[in-house]
Amino acid sequence: MSPRSARLARLSRSVTFSACHRLHSKSLSDEENLKLFGKCNNPNGHGHNYKVVVTVRGEIDPVSGMVMNLTDLKEYMQEAIMEPLDHKNLDKDVPYFSEVVSTTENIAVFIWDNLQELLPQGILYKVEVHETEQNVVVYKGEETIVK
Repeated sequence: MSPRSARLARLSRSVTFSACHRLHSKSLSDEENLKLFGKCNNPNGHGHNYKVVVTVRGEIDPVSGMVMNLTDLKEYMQEAIMEPLDHKNLDKDVPYFSEVVSTTENIAVFIWDNLQELLPQGILYKVEVHETEQNVVVYKGEETIVK
C-alpha cells in the first residue's frame, strides 16, 4: 500500500453505569413472566453495574492520525449512555423501556439508536453491553428479520 492509501481502523471506548430493572413482559401473565425470567422478575427489581464498549470505525485521517477524536466520542457516550441510564430504574425512568423489556439485548439497541443520532453517519461499528462478567450482548445494528 502506498502512503496515500486510506487505512481503516476501529476505535473503542468503554464506560460503566449502574442501573436497576425488572425483567417483565406486559405480553405475558405474572406466572409466565416468573417462569421465563425467574429471580430477575422480582417485583422490586435488581441492579447491575453495566460496562458498555462502543466501537467506531473509519479511515485514519492523514492529518490528525485519528479515526475520531476520543474527546468527542466521550461526550457522545455521556449523552447517549450515561445521562439517560446511569443510576436509573430503567423500567420507570427511561420512557423507552416502558414498552420494551429491559433485557441486555434491548439496552444495546437503545444505546445504538441513541449513538446513531449523535455520531457521524456510518462510523458506529459495534455496541457491547456487559451485564456481568459472564453475560455480554454485542449489537451491530443489523437489519431486522421480517417474519
